[in-house]
Amino acid sequence: MGCIRVDKITEYLCDPLQRCLKDDDPYVRKTAAICVAKLYDINAELVEDRGFLESLKDLISDNNPMVVANAVAALAEVQENSSRPIFEISSHTLSKLLTALNECTEWGQVFILDALSRYKAADAREAENIVERVTPRLQHANCAVVLSAVKMILLQMELITSTDVVRNLCKKMAPPLVTLLSAEPEIQYVALRNINLIVQRRPTILAHEIKVFFCKYNDPIYVKMEKLEIMIKLASDRNIDQVLLEFKEYATEVDVDFVRKAVRAIGRCAIKLERAAERCISVLLELIKIKVNYVVQEAIIVIKDIFRRYPNTYESIIATLCESLDTLDEPEAKASMIWIIGEYAERIDNADELLESFLENFPEEPAQVQLQLLTATVKLFLKKPTEGPQQMIQVVLNNATVETDNPDLRDRAYIYWRLLSTDPEAAKDVVLAEKPVITDDSNQLEPSLLDELLANIATLSSVYHKPPDAFVTRVHSAQRTEDEDYAEGSETGFSESPANPANGPASPPTARQSAPTSAIGAPATPPPVAPVPDLLGDLMGMDNSIVPIDQPATPTGPPLPILLPAATGLGLQISAQLTRQDGQIFYSLLFENNSQVPLDGFMIQFNKNTFGLAAAGPLQVSQLQPRMSARTLLPMVMFQNMSQGPPSSALQVAVKNNQQPVWYFSDKISLLVFFTEDGRMERSSFLETWRSLPDSNEVSKDFPAIVIGNADATLERLAASNMFFIAKRKNANQDVFYFSAKLPRGIPFLIELTTLIGNPGVKCAIKTPSPEMSALFFEAIETLLMG
Repeated sequence: MGCIRVDKITEYLCDPLQRCLKDDDPYVRKTAAICVAKLYDINAELVEDRGFLESLKDLISDNNPMVVANAVAALAEVQENSSRPIFEISSHTLSKLLTALNECTEWGQVFILDALSRYKAADAREAENIVERVTPRLQHANCAVVLSAVKMILLQMELITSTDVVRNLCKKMAPPLVTLLSAEPEIQYVALRNINLIVQRRPTILAHEIKVFFCKYNDPIYVKMEKLEIMIKLASDRNIDQVLLEFKEYATEVDVDFVRKAVRAIGRCAIKLERAAERCISVLLELIKIKVNYVVQEAIIVIKDIFRRYPNTYESIIATLCESLDTLDEPEAKASMIWIIGEYAERIDNADELLESFLENFPEEPAQVQLQLLTATVKLFLKKPTEGPQQMIQVVLNNATVETDNPDLRDRAYIYWRLLSTDPEAAKDVVLAEKPVITDDSNQLEPSLLDELLANIATLSSVYHKPPDAFVTRVHSAQRTEDEDYAEGSETGFSESPANPANGPASPPTARQSAPTSAIGAPATPPPVAPVPDLLGDLMGMDNSIVPIDQPATPTGPPLPILLPAATGLGLQISAQLTRQDGQIFYSLLFENNSQVPLDGFMIQFNKNTFGLAAAGPLQVSQLQPRMSARTLLPMVMFQNMSQGPPSSALQVAVKNNQQPVWYFSDKISLLVFFTEDGRMERSSFLETWRSLPDSNEVSKDFPAIVIGNADATLERLAASNMFFIAKRKNANQDVFYFSAKLPRGIPFLIELTTLIGNPGVKCAIKTPSPEMSALFFEAIETLLMG
């Protein structure tokens, strides 16, 4: 009954639930405890009024451990849905939970351990006692229990002051964590992601267990990658030789991504451990000698970082690196090698020749390489101001300022040019300045984020390495009214017009028929005010014109359909339609004030819809005087508030202002506004895509009343809606036209139109990976062809 989320059912549920919470049978009581959490999710006020929360708290003292576990699980769920403290563990509750921990099932233990992890011990002694009672859970066969126990112990260890106790706990936690790595790969991965967090806070726990993280030949790639990450974190002067042997072995594997990560790992160990840097570089040089292209390139990238960590220490290896110049084809590797040449130009005899070899293809290089080439050439010129580098700098600066479209490159080139032409000494101080030494903290988490993730060990949060609120949206109410769907309160729900920000918007009346409220202190007949031009709109290229109603401006497009007539809107008339301009979707709106009072503070909100359309910014409408109109383009974003269920063309809109109630109206979404400008396909690509899609994805519809009189005009009309002509063929006496289009997220639409020119009847067939969109497409294409 708790699963039936209907208000009328909950009324009948309360009395039997009250009885079941006090039933003699523990099986009934444990089920009733979970039902309270479900009921709280449907109607929190009812649960509090009927005293169910107090009954739940009483169940924590139950003599059956399963009832206790379910009561804890239910209270924890209720606490997550409530903003005020509901489930607080006292020292009295603590001893009952610890007693039940030894007797309940494995999932009951997980619930209790998770609840205990939120308890803050009063002092170090209490923390030690709690940990002592929880430590046996580390030997449990269920991985979830082990990880929950580890989380609990880690959090309590923060309060323990005795170093001996902490050291012993670290020793006790190592074996269960190692045991998790003998499970199946999926569990290994979850364990490794959690261990990654644990070793960032307490590296001593697994400092002596680095061998268990050595990769096996049959480990899946996702497990290998995580093991590599943990090995870098556990690497120390004591075990670096073992670790380097492993990394060197991995660098000869067949999986390219794994090899790259292994080579990077060697570089990170060199940056982390100063004493081991020389050994790491020796291994990298041995790998370069293998002459495997991607290994060489990855090695050069990490050696660049090593040079930045230990300047003027290992430059003797530059000659070896220069031997591999011809094999570089990846942007990052090229950029790294160019940086090395520029940084040590004075020590490389033929530095100008080496850079010149890169300059030949300067315009075709990626931006990353171009930026490094520019800086390296300037460094070379400043260190060796001879004729060769002087000619090179002219060529590079010309390319980077005249021949490029990249603003970053152009700006940097202009800065260098100005520096070199006005004060070369200042240029030296800027370009050849001493660089800060880097550290290997690229994969370390922020302390505050690490604290939050450690408090969520054994949950998805610890696998994603993201806080729960980054990927979980909790809905507090199951049933929402129409007004609530438009977000209660103007501060959060509406996209607000910047007009008259000093006067806060009045609270919207809930009923559409409410009488309009006038602005406080507004005169009954306001003096006429000249309309204020919307300069922001002009700057952004938006049509935000304000004109008298009886002298309409020349419309910038076809007349917009009226969605809220003046008779319904107490004198306010709203016309609107979705449009597409320059690759962006806008909501074109026309507001006409036929009332006797000025209207201001316009805001708009869109209900959940198939495409997740929402306003990208505030509604740009200034104060609207009586007998005036204002037209605006509201930029829209997609995939923000998507509705569930089958695709629908309905777009429900709410508009409010400071003087009137909230107005609701419905618009129709035309699928055509979503077709992107990059939807044109080559003929071969069209055929290949058509064949690759199953026949079940093909949908067709006949339009017997539509007549295509002029093929060229029709093609132009379809092209204007981003449906691109591909080919035409004859079938019997009919013409068959093929078009391609594309929705956002790369969803192709392959369209076939069959007709006899000048005669009624058109058959339209589409083939797409999203056939559920076919009804929306046919609705839109029919309107377009009939127009």
